[in-house]
Amino acid sequence: MSEDGADPDYRFTLANERTFLAWIRTTLALLAGAVAVVRLIPDLGVPGASRVIGAALAVLGVGVAVASLLRWRRVQAAMRHGEDLPATWMPLLLGTSLAVIGVGVLVLLVVFGGAG
Repeated sequence: MSEDGADPDYRFTLANERTFLAWIRTTLALLAGAVAVVRLIPDLGVPGASRVIGAALAVLGVGVAVASLLRWRRVQAAMRHGEDLPATWMPLLLGTSLAVIGVGVLVLLVVFGGAG
């Protein structure tokens, strides 16, 4: 990361780091959920369903990890240059993605009753 610009107040730097670490915890939860779904959950009446759900959670987890790193760098650079903090789509994308995955799981449970 470029070290040009003024050093921001350390409290803001630490707050930015805490936010990054919160996103990383979300990533770890998504990846753990992906492994759990694939290893512990039956296919819910549709062959391969648990693998698809697990893959979706894993892809989302990787996306959150990458986006959180990029966001941390952008926020740090903005603070160093005294600029407004950049907007983020991460909460909207994460919430929407999890809602879509959740609806898919709900449909599998209702339509197939979890048989398999």
